[in-house]
Amino acid sequence: MTLSAEQSIDITAITQLVVRERESRDMGYWKRMRDCFHAEARINISWINGNADEFVAGSIDMAARGMKAKHRLGPVLVSLNTTRAVATLSGIIDIPTVLEGKEFTLSAHCLMVYRVEKRDAQWRLMSFEVIYRRDELIPAIPGDTVDLPRELLASFRQSYRYLSYSLHLTGYQVNHSLAGEDQPETGQALLEGAFSWAGLAVPD
Repeated sequence: MTLSAEQSIDITAITQLVVRERESRDMGYWKRMRDCFHAEARINISWINGNADEFVAGSIDMAARGMKAKHRLGPVLVSLNTTRAVATLSGIIDIPTVLEGKEFTLSAHCLMVYRVEKRDAQWRLMSFEVIYRRDELIPAIPGDTVDLPRELLASFRQSYRYLSYSLHLTGYQVNHSLAGEDQPETGQALLEGAFSWAGLAVPD
């Protein structure tokens, strides 16, 4: 596919916007993070379903609770349609976690999905959603183990089970209806909604 100069500029701007939003979240650059979103943007992920202001405020609160997540990001793929676009990227969310006095890293693997819109020559995010794939608990010291409540874990979705457990321990209400690969139809519906909003078809 051959891109025009304007399309190439837009794709670069969207890619930088997505990376800037995630880096701002990791580094605590809260004003810069908020500036990445349009006023009416919606965020629906494991711990929040709200607007951009609520997302930033909640991220500040989450950091204060000790859940200092960092993100490993794959390349950003932009599907562009004039002033709207869908940006997707694979990512891993790493959260330091202490269980029974032992240090672990909770790693949640996912596909991040952004709706992006250009207004007054400026691209900003209109939504942020995630398709959860799997997660894992990795001990900081190899060989460390912990007894986990199997009955409670069984009540959580397979694709974000340990993330749900960590959120539960920190006092969050877990959303059990998010998109995840354990329920493929949920991920497909999320993608169809995002691409339809941008006037595009989901790739086949």
